Amino acid sequence: MTARVHDCVGAFVVKEGRVLLGQRSDDCDWLAGAWDVFGGHVEAGESAEQALLRELDEELGIVATQLQYMDCIDGEAPEPWRLRLYRVTRWQGEPEARQEHAQLRWCSLEEAQQRLAGAHARFPELLGRALAAAGTRT
Repeated sequence: MTARVHDCVGAFVVKEGRVLLGQRSDDCDWLAGAWDVFGGHVEAGESAEQALLRELDEELGIVATQLQYMDCIDGEAPEPWRLRLYRVTRWQGEPEARQEHAQLRWCSLEEAQQRLAGAHARFPELLGRALAAAGTRT
């Protein structure tokens, strides 16, 4: 019998050469105290995009109006998971720490790579792609 895979979505919210990260509250069930991208679990009946829009509203109070699928990463700990990552370059509203996050921070590429280095081996490369592509948009 195969283990259930946690199906998740996440967003690199980018603006003016920086990416928005959140430090998760100490009482979170997943990754307490860690810096992370925004997103969460895909609920039954939702598409990945629907889940991402819901999570961005719940966690940041924004409505994404321009998003682009980037890639999918996965892992086995603490349980099997899959994370589909998107780049969000336009939204309505002003991001604010709502549920789950103790604080928000706009980070340079280097700072974001440092803060997310332990999360997954592919995060540094994906952050570089997210910011490079966003920088070419007008």
